[in-house]
Amino acid sequence: QVPLVESGGGSVRSGESLKLTCVHSIDEYPVRCWGWFRQVPGREREGVAAIDSDGGAGYDDSVKDRFTITRDDAKNTLVLQMNDLKPEDTAMYYCAATVTDYSLRFGMPIPPADQFEYWGQGTQVTVSS
Repeated sequence: QVPLVESGGGSVRSGESLKLTCVHSIDEYPVRCWGWFRQVPGREREGVAAIDSDGGAGYDDSVKDRFTITRDDAKNTLVLQMNDLKPEDTAMYYCAATVTDYSLRFGMPIPPADQFEYWGQGTQVTVSS
């Protein structure tokens, strides 16, 4: 069983929206912090958004005011609402989770990728002009 499963990717035009969803099947420990990362071939995987156990959220500057991350722990679900998409947002998007209780309050940074124990297989987002 895959620990995390993403869905909702697709091909859209510049200015349109997509909603990505991630569902986890981790029951050994509660998921404290979720994150969304993206990767383009030839580039490093980069943090897009993350949300902590209190609902505090952090975003990369490139997506701030356009993307919103939310969680529903009763449904083991993480969502990334992406509005006003741009061609530069084109990437494979990955969901990640950790049982470590990182905080995203007061401008705390998105934890680095190597701090997340669980990863999904990714969902492709393509934005055309």
